[in-house]
Amino acid sequence: MIKLILTDLDETLLHTDKTISTYTEEVLKQCQKKGILIGFCTSRGKPNINEYITQVNPDIIICNGGACIYYKDELLHSATFTFDQTKKIIQTAYKLCGEDCEITLDTIDKIYWNKLHDKSTQYSDFAIYDTFKDFEKFTECAMKICVQTENKEIAKQIAESIDSCDYLPFSDIPWYKFSSATATKEHSIKILSEKLNIKIEEIVAFGDDFNDIEMLKLCGTGVAMQNAIPQVKEIADVITKTNNDDGVAKYIEENILNNTSGQGTLCSRP
Repeated sequence: MIKLILTDLDETLLHTDKTISTYTEEVLKQCQKKGILIGFCTSRGKPNINEYITQVNPDIIICNGGACIYYKDELLHSATFTFDQTKKIIQTAYKLCGEDCEITLDTIDKIYWNKLHDKSTQYSDFAIYDTFKDFEKFTECAMKICVQTENKEIAKQIAESIDSCDYLPFSDIPWYKFSSATATKEHSIKILSEKLNIKIEEIVAFGDDFNDIEMLKLCGTGVAMQNAIPQVKEIADVITKTNNDDGVAKYIEENILNNTSGQGTLCSRP
């Protein structure tokens, strides 16, 4: 029996234009009416998903790549770098990537970006970012730090500048994400499972990118989008349609709402 549905946002629940269709919204509400919990599980910070929270009203929010867990608006868990760790990552990033390296940094309630005039990445909503020109002077503890580099060896060196740092690339932009080793989607799901007394096998998860791989492997059913990167499709239990074809909602409707067994038949593994 499925008790919890967790879905990534970008290129998974969201269309490429960063919207959630009325059809998907309705399917998710049907799940909630049947007592199935709905959760977002995203690398975005909470300030960056407020419009989707308002639209869907999810029961659970796992954000900042797993650094924060909210249940019914209550903060259940958070994991941050220490001040010294935050400082060390920033210093190492500037040293290895240059003083003009772009960095974004998430705290629990804000997202900062040392924006340059020629931005390397076109984010969907610049309004949610607070400009912070010189992170060398930053005085808070970060939950997540993203650095403009696609060099795997440089990313490895940045991560190894402190203890217990998790790092992953983004598939669609030349950046790497850095967070505490315990601030991952899969680790947060384990915490959530224990706190809410929901078995891992009673969870269905949807994703498309590198940081969804362990989440999909962990949960009872891991569903990859048709538009997912090959590494995600390879480990998924099933593959649904693309994000632009409402793959999350179509899988849920056919395999959970209309299928008492809860077994996926919409698409099979390649």
